[in-house]
Amino acid sequence: MLDGCTPLLPETMGRYYDDGYYRGAALPQLLAEHARTYTTRTALVHGERRLTYRELNRRVDRVAAGLTLRGIRPGDRVIVQMPNVPEFVITVYALMRAGALPVFASTTSRAVEIGHLARVAEAAAYIGPSIHHGFDHAAMVAEISDDHPRLRRAFTLDGPDDVQGGFTTAPSGCLFFPLRSVDAPSNPDRTYDANDVAFFVPSGGNTVPPHLVPRTHNAYAYQTRAAAELNGLGADDVYLAVLPAASHFTLGCPGIAGTLATGGTVVLIDDPDPADALRVIETEKVTVTSLDPVLAQRWLEILPHGEYDLSNLRLIQLGGAHLHLDLAARVQQAFGCRLQQVFGMAEGLLCLTRLTDTDEVIQHTQGRPLSPGDEIRITGADGGDVPAGTPGQLWTRGPCTLRGYYKAPDHNARAFTPDGFYKTGHLARLTDDGNLVIESSTDADSGLLA
Repeated sequence: MLDGCTPLLPETMGRYYDDGYYRGAALPQLLAEHARTYTTRTALVHGERRLTYRELNRRVDRVAAGLTLRGIRPGDRVIVQMPNVPEFVITVYALMRAGALPVFASTTSRAVEIGHLARVAEAAAYIGPSIHHGFDHAAMVAEISDDHPRLRRAFTLDGPDDVQGGFTTAPSGCLFFPLRSVDAPSNPDRTYDANDVAFFVPSGGNTVPPHLVPRTHNAYAYQTRAAAELNGLGADDVYLAVLPAASHFTLGCPGIAGTLATGGTVVLIDDPDPADALRVIETEKVTVTSLDPVLAQRWLEILPHGEYDLSNLRLIQLGGAHLHLDLAARVQQAFGCRLQQVFGMAEGLLCLTRLTDTDEVIQHTQGRPLSPGDEIRITGADGGDVPAGTPGQLWTRGPCTLRGYYKAPDHNARAFTPDGFYKTGHLARLTDDGNLVIESSTDADSGLLA
């Protein structure tokens, strides 16, 4: 386990293996398995661009080797700030295949947030756009590198590739490479420990600055596999990634990773006009997507102004913020498909309503924990459990939930109990049938599907 991370107790990890939650395969190994299984099926779609599973895996291999050639070493932390394009998926898996650790950042994050991630993660590199939606990310990274001497490489999605040697140098000495130039014959297969950290995500909520959440290969592979099984995802499904790909919701609930685990197709669009998104659902025969309430409202407003064939859409997941009852009912009626409420945290807990639940449960609760191994406690001020129906503090532990934030011992002492329960900071209650209802958030560290 990486220095600064809190490992599970050996007996706890052993139990998760015994119960079949953990299977000992790392995420890049799983992608290679999917490529062998699904070979010529379409894995990724972005506009007119299409990649099969075999092409995706081959590209991941070559980018991993190219990153190694450009100086990325096993254990390096690399900030990934990418829009919803195939290069996001390729880069994330390539970094893991090279033994490096992605540190996810929203494309809306600016110098303060990215500088914080660079400091806490001791980032060796940055991967992102040169300019995105009018903002100069390359200039931001050049400025940040002045104050972060470990940040000495940057790879830009749309940077120039006609410069001397294929790179430019910032005044700080940080080297900038166009991402399209990162390509080399693949290296021999690496060995992986599935109990190691796969990547880092910032903690949810309004914490400024955020803590870093380490997600292990075993835990994330289990989460995405179980979420895909819960929703019946299969090779005929087409998942539309319309919310930011780096978000916990879009990446793994089951999202991009869960769809790829089942041989389905992931369609990526970056901050689209609602009409464009609905047209993509029609043309690509999208079956599943994930929305937050704001985006769902925008889709509802545009729907009457066009004619769209949405007959293949079977499931809309809603999460990321409090869902008003009126909106839930309108979404299900307007789109003629099943609705699923999702409550998740970057820290690991994932609750979902089931496809067989009644409309009452779907509209009024955030569902039940994904895993039978998830333990939920609703506690009072004294730390004791309160009866069902009584609001209290939400505590949890389980096979997907972290045991500690990265290099945050003082905060971890407050946020975790000695026996491993994470104090989420949410005020919640449990219904008599075991569904979770989130009442409010009382801790800035907590967040919905960050």
